[in-house]
Amino acid sequence: MELSTNPEKKQMKNDIIPAQFSSQCGSRGEWANKKEFILAVIGEIIGLGNVWRFPYLCFKNGGGAFLIPYFLFLFTCGIPIFFLEMSMGQMTGQGAITCWRKICPLIQGLGYGSQIIMLYTVMYYIVILAWGFFYLFSSFSSELPWVSCNNTWNTGNCVEFHINVSSTKNLSQTVTSSVEEFWQRKVLGLSDSIEELGGVHWDLAGCLLLSWVVCYFCIWKGVKSSGKVVYVTATFPYLMLFVLLIRGLTLPGAVDGITLYLSPDLTQLADPQAAWFPWGVTTNTTMTATEHRGSRHRLTCRSWSGLHRLPSGGVHDASTSALGCSFLSDDHLSGTGQSGLVTSISDLYPSFFYTGHRRKLLLLSVCVLSFLVGLSMVTEGGLYVFQLFDYYACNGIPLLVFAILESCCIGWVYGADPYYNNIENMIGYRPSAYMKICWKFLTPCVSAGVLLFSMIKFTPLRYNDTYEYPRWALAVGLCLGFSSVIMVPLWCFYSLARKRGELKHSTSDDPSSGEPPQRTR
Repeated sequence: MELSTNPEKKQMKNDIIPAQFSSQCGSRGEWANKKEFILAVIGEIIGLGNVWRFPYLCFKNGGGAFLIPYFLFLFTCGIPIFFLEMSMGQMTGQGAITCWRKICPLIQGLGYGSQIIMLYTVMYYIVILAWGFFYLFSSFSSELPWVSCNNTWNTGNCVEFHINVSSTKNLSQTVTSSVEEFWQRKVLGLSDSIEELGGVHWDLAGCLLLSWVVCYFCIWKGVKSSGKVVYVTATFPYLMLFVLLIRGLTLPGAVDGITLYLSPDLTQLADPQAAWFPWGVTTNTTMTATEHRGSRHRLTCRSWSGLHRLPSGGVHDASTSALGCSFLSDDHLSGTGQSGLVTSISDLYPSFFYTGHRRKLLLLSVCVLSFLVGLSMVTEGGLYVFQLFDYYACNGIPLLVFAILESCCIGWVYGADPYYNNIENMIGYRPSAYMKICWKFLTPCVSAGVLLFSMIKFTPLRYNDTYEYPRWALAVGLCLGFSSVIMVPLWCFYSLARKRGELKHSTSDDPSSGEPPQRTR
C-alpha cells in the first residue's frame, strides 16, 4: 500500500535522519545525555498517583484483589502502549500531533484529542500542587494547625489528631478529626454545591500562581532547562515515597491497616474502575521525552511504566476521601504536559514558533490560560469543578478509546510488521514479538471489553457518595470527556472533505518497505 509519495524516501532506508534535517534537529534541542532522558521518563511514571490515586483505588476496589486486574491490564495494555508511544516519538522526532500525520494522517485527530486531554490534565492537576504549597507554608509554625481543634475554623465535633484511635470508639459518628476539618474548612472552605462557587481563596490562588511560575521556568528553555530540573523532580518523589513508607510502617496499628487495605474482596472486581488505572499513556506525554533523542539511541525504560505505580506510603482511614490523602509536590508531570502541548502546537507551524522567543510566548500564553481556568478550582465550590475534570475529562472512557485507536492504527492500519521493521532500522535489533501481538489483538480487545463494561456500569459523579451534581454540571462533565474523543471522527471527516477521491494519498510512507517515517525536527 503506497501511503504517500516523497522524494526523500529512498534516503531513509540507510539514513534515518537525512542530512538536511540535522541542523534543524540540533536547533530543536536534544537531551544532553542518556541520564537526563532516563530521569525525564522516570519523572513521568511516578508522582501523585502513588500516594493519592493508587492507594485509594486499591482500597476502594477490593484491596489485594485489585492487583489481579491491575497486573493483567498492565502487561496487556499499559506497557505495550508505553513502548508504542516512546518508539513513535523517537522514530518521528515530532510532537503528539504531527507524529500521527507521519504514521497515518487520516487519524491525526488522535494527536489533537490527546493534547486536549493533556490540557485538561495540567489545568486541574497543578491545583494539587497549590494545595501542597499551602500545606507547606502552613507548617511553618510552632504547632501544626491541623493537629489541634483550637482554631477559628474548627467545630464543636472536632477531635484532635493526636488522640489515640481506641479512645474515639465510643464517640458519636458525627465527630470529625482536626486533620479533616483543616482540609475541608480551612484549605477548601467548601460550599454546599457547585452552584455556590463563592469567592476565590486568594491564599490558594497565590499558591496556584507560584506553582505555575515554577512550572514555567522549569521548561521555558525546553530540554536545556528541563534536562537539569529532572535531577531534582525525578529523584525527590522516590525519596519522599521511601520516607512515607517508613513513616506509615511505624504508625500505631500499621499492621492492622495494611491487612485491611490489602484484604481481597473479589466482589469489587465487578467495578470497571478496578480494571483500569491510568499509567500515563494514551496522552502521548512519553513522546515529549523521546522526540528529543537521536533516532539511533536504544529505547529504554519500556517496562517501567506502571511497575512504579505500586502502593506506597501509609494506610489512610476508609472514610477519607481520595482528595484528602497525602500531597507530594511533583511539578514534573505538569511541566512535561505543558512542554508536550507547546511542542505539539509548535510543530504544526515550525517556521513561526521556532523563530526568536515565540515558543516561550506560546508557553506563557498556555500557562496564563491554565492559571485562569484553575482559579475556578480554588473557589469555595472549586473542589466540585476539580472533580468534574478528574472524573470525566482525564480518566476512564476517553483514555480507553485512545488506547484502542492507537493500538489498532499501528497494528492494522500502518501494520505491526512494517512498524517492527522501522524500529529495527532505528535501534539495530528487533524487539520481542509480544508487543506486536498486544498491538494487534490483546490491547484493542481488552480495552474494548473494559470500555463496554465501563459504559454499562457507568454512574454519574457524586461527591463523597452524598452530594449529587445537578444535571447541567453532569452535562458539562460529559462535554469535557467527549471533547477529546470527538476530534478523531471530526478530523477524519475534515480530511475526507478536503481530499475527496484522494484517500490513497492521505496516509504516510509506504510501510511495506520497512522504511521509517521521516524524522523531521
